[in-house]
Amino acid sequence: MRSWYSIFPKSPWLSIYAWVVFCILPFFYILRSASPVDLTIGVTLLVFFFLSYYFSVKSKSGLMYMWISFEIVITVLMTLLFGYVYLSIFIAFFIGNIRNTVGFFIIYGLHIAILIGAIVAGFFIEIDLFLPQIHFIIISVIGVVLLPFNLYNRQKRDRLQDQLEVARQRISELTIVQERERIARDLHDTLGQKLSMIGLKSDLAVRLMERDTKAAATEIHDIRQISSTALKEVRVLVSGMRRVKLKDELVRVRQLLKAAEIELELEGDPNFPDMSPIVENVLVMCLKEAINNVVKHSYAKYCCIVFERTEKEFTISVKDNGIGIAQNGVNLPGNGLDGMEERLEFVNGSLSITSREGTQVMITVPAVLKQIKEG
Repeated sequence: MRSWYSIFPKSPWLSIYAWVVFCILPFFYILRSASPVDLTIGVTLLVFFFLSYYFSVKSKSGLMYMWISFEIVITVLMTLLFGYVYLSIFIAFFIGNIRNTVGFFIIYGLHIAILIGAIVAGFFIEIDLFLPQIHFIIISVIGVVLLPFNLYNRQKRDRLQDQLEVARQRISELTIVQERERIARDLHDTLGQKLSMIGLKSDLAVRLMERDTKAAATEIHDIRQISSTALKEVRVLVSGMRRVKLKDELVRVRQLLKAAEIELELEGDPNFPDMSPIVENVLVMCLKEAINNVVKHSYAKYCCIVFERTEKEFTISVKDNGIGIAQNGVNLPGNGLDGMEERLEFVNGSLSITSREGTQVMITVPAVLKQIKEG
């Protein structure tokens, strides 16, 4: 699960360079004043602001609200003394990451009311300081109003997505347990009686071996017939076990991407008739992990899945237009790529990742069955 806070935002639509500018820009406003006292006060306020921001990130819920209050007070002082209102963007971003609904709305309302009050007071105190930047101030106020709600809704959606993922994993675990119980019942019902009969007839054949060899041979023949019947029933039972198919997994993929508001494009046919069940199960698990990475890590709006069958291999390609799940060829932690590689290694498959204008995950498995038949 992703952390719900960060000193710098990790959203792809907010560049960290813009936030560096927000950190440096207040010094420009402070340095406009020639008074050493004003310079000292301005630098001190900035140091206290960033210390308060750091402690608000690291502190628990109760102390967090205290540090946010300090940040709001410092922002008001910076606004009235130097006309710098843009520290409120930092506070707005942090407020959007508050999980508690009541706390979010209280701090959100107080922040907007106090900020607008400080701006109005600044116009009355020194209009020449605020009037030249009125358009930037309006944009900042709009950002302070909209940014927390946008981040709050995104965090809420991510939490729901995490809960959905946990529920899905729990359902999968329960399904596996249920399948094991069904197999155990079927094996007991199928083999229990026959194995007991084989044991009884074997004891009888041993006792008849010296007295009546013909009767013993009949019992041995019955044992062979019973064991042959039991073997056939076991084969029927195993062949009837649940097989996960790619076309069935695509139903879940469509639902998941639709819930994440990601456009899906499919190319190729997911039906590979000459694929073994174990290979198809591995491909299903790898496809599931790749789609989960797209939803949870890529911030993509588009995803393309391509199924391809050649004479030598099966290939599944998952391409998105997000920020990617790999940097400099090193896998990021927590995205399940190691697990995918381990599964593919079991069936002599391979995994390749390219990050260029998004990320492409290429899953390849050799067509082993067809090669065996041709040999």
